[in-house]
Amino acid sequence: MKNILEVNKIVKKYRNYTALNQVSLTIPQGSIYGLLGPNGAGKTSLIRIINQITIPDDGEIILDGEKLNPKHVQSIGYMPEERGLYKSMKVGEQCLYLAQLKGMSKQDAKQQLDYWFDKLEIQGWWNKKIEELSKGMAQKIQFVVTVLHKPKLLIFDEPFSGFDPVNANLIKDEILDLKKNGSTILFSTHRMESVEELCDDIALIHKSNKLIEGKLTDVKKQFRTNNYEVGIICDKIEGLLFDLSQKFKISQTNFKSLNDELKLEISLGNSSPNELLNILLHRGQVTHFMEKIPTVNDIFIKTVTD
Repeated sequence: MKNILEVNKIVKKYRNYTALNQVSLTIPQGSIYGLLGPNGAGKTSLIRIINQITIPDDGEIILDGEKLNPKHVQSIGYMPEERGLYKSMKVGEQCLYLAQLKGMSKQDAKQQLDYWFDKLEIQGWWNKKIEELSKGMAQKIQFVVTVLHKPKLLIFDEPFSGFDPVNANLIKDEILDLKKNGSTILFSTHRMESVEELCDDIALIHKSNKLIEGKLTDVKKQFRTNNYEVGIICDKIEGLLFDLSQKFKISQTNFKSLNDELKLEISLGNSSPNELLNILLHRGQVTHFMEKIPTVNDIFIKTVTD
C-alpha cells in the first residue's frame, strides 16, 4: 500500500528541551491513523511541523512522494484542538474566506459550503457570527472548513471535543465517509474508545520518542495475554475450581452481565481454549466465554507506565 505521509527521523528542540527525538512514522494512503500519547509527549509539535507552522531541527517529511514544501498547504486540512475561527465574522463570510486561502474559487467554495451546510443541517447559520454559536455549533463550522477543499491529508486534533454524544457520532460517521471516499486521516485524541472504533493504524509517542507503531490488530496481538473471561453457573464451585487449578492459573474477576454467575479470569498458558471449555461444560452452564483482548486504553497505560 502506498504511504501518503512519511515522517523520517524528525528532531525538534526548544532550547534545552527535546520535543521530538528522531521520530519516524509511515501513514498509509486511505487509512485512519491514530497518533496517541500523554500530554507533552510531542504530538502537537509533530502536527505543527507537518502543517509547516514550525520547521524541524533535523529529519524530513515526505507528502505523497514529495518533500514537504509550501505548496502542500493546499493538500492538508487541519482541525486544531484550539479552534481558530474569527468570533466576530459571520459564518458564511468566514468559510468563503478560509476556503479561498486554500486555493478554492469563490464559486467552488460556495457550492461545497451549500453541500456541507445541507448535510449537517446548518443552513440557517450563514449570517450568524461565530460568537453567537455554542461550542458544539462552532465545532461543526470548524469541521466544514477543514474538509471543504478535499485535501489529500486531513489532520484532526481532538475532533470530538465540545460535541454532545449525538453530534460526536455524526462527526464520527462523516470521518468514516471521508475515508471511504479516499481521504487519509491523521487523528490525535485522548478518547481511546474513538481510536478503537475508527483507527486502522496507530502510533504511540511518549517523552519525545515513538514507542509503538503498526496496524491496530497487530499491536493488539503483541500485547495479547491468552487470558479468558468466563462466566459459569455451577452447583459444585469447589470441584470446578479444583479441576481448573490443575491446568490453568485462575482468579476472580468482574464484567458486566445479566446473570448471577461465578466470574473468573483464566490464563491458558500453552493450553487451548477448547481444553478449558470442555472442563467448564462438564461442570455447569457456561454463560460467558471470551478472550480478554487488550484495549487501546490497556496498551496505552501499560506502555506509558512501563
